[in-house]
Amino acid sequence: MDRSKVVAIVSGIISIFLAIAYLLVVQLIDFRGEMLPAPIVETIVWQLPL
Repeated sequence: MDRSKVVAIVSGIISIFLAIAYLLVVQLIDFRGEMLPAPIVETIVWQLPL
């Protein structure tokens, strides 16, 4: 086999592995449950003395 074919096959295998890992991570994050909105905190505005 040519070196370029080996590189193409290896990079394809790595790409498929990364895609499957990404899908598993997304499923784990989605499995955690409903997303809650971020809490609303009043912003304190500091005024500089003149």
